Amino acid sequence: MTTINDTLTERYVSAAMRTVPDDQRADLEAELRASIGDLVEGRVESGEPSSTAEIAVLTELGDPELLAANYTDRKLFLIGPRYYLMWWRLLKVLLWIIPACAAFGVAIAQTLAGSGIGEIIGEVVAISLSVVIHVAFWTTLMFVILERSGTPSGAGKWSIDDLPEIRQTGANATELVASLVFLALGAGAIVWDRFVGFVPTQPGLSFFGHELWPWWAIGLIVLFVLEAAYSVALYRTGRVTIPLAWANAVLAVLFMSLLLTALGRGLLLNPDFFATIIPSAESAATVTTIVTVMIAFGVVATSVWDIWDGFRKATR
Repeated sequence: MTTINDTLTERYVSAAMRTVPDDQRADLEAELRASIGDLVEGRVESGEPSSTAEIAVLTELGDPELLAANYTDRKLFLIGPRYYLMWWRLLKVLLWIIPACAAFGVAIAQTLAGSGIGEIIGEVVAISLSVVIHVAFWTTLMFVILERSGTPSGAGKWSIDDLPEIRQTGANATELVASLVFLALGAGAIVWDRFVGFVPTQPGLSFFGHELWPWWAIGLIVLFVLEAAYSVALYRTGRVTIPLAWANAVLAVLFMSLLLTALGRGLLLNPDFFATIIPSAESAATVTTIVTVMIAFGVVATSVWDIWDGFRKATR
């Protein structure tokens, strides 16, 4: 049988199998590979070059996600199959970007207005939920209008260039090294900050609070070590399994709990840091509040995303 281009075929099969249930994936993957091979073989026997034949076959098969939906009888009806995939892809991108930007802007605005931490968090949550609802509603409404008006969508013009790269669910050697280096730098920064400081003109002026030492700082460093062990386990396993996803979730919750508790008790940041480097006491207080809110928002957002991403990869 003719050997076909593994890169294009593998990318096509990988894209098609992403939304196929686990109990059907093996059979459908084998069936799809065999179908592609047979179609390419037929074109090659007719005198067509192998590489050209493969591109033609994959182009004729069309969008791999739509093909997978047809294989599994999965209905793509929300506003209609014509625009479903376009709507879903755009909505995911918008929901990743717009609510986060809105939440960050509201947090900064409320901080500058002198609001308390509780009021800031409440306003951020309320605005974020409102933005999510508006983005989903208006995006869907736009596609409903397109569907009802019969506006050409360009659907069906899928080409081989639209194939996504194969996604990695585990960690390669480069990612492992980067993760370990990052964790080592994080632990080193905590120690350096305590004994040296990061302001050359103010030796010993620490960014983090002195009361973090010894137990809070040691707890944070222990979590760094556990995170490094998780990175090694992920590399050795080659993919995110359900147990690893749970381990990642526990570590994320512990990190978030430790940092937010220390932040809420006023232990995480050194109150003298901004007062020393900023001449105006009022400006120093404002900057301290802004940094506190940014850290809290960043810790929560990063932890939630990390937990969700771990389980998403594990269930693929």
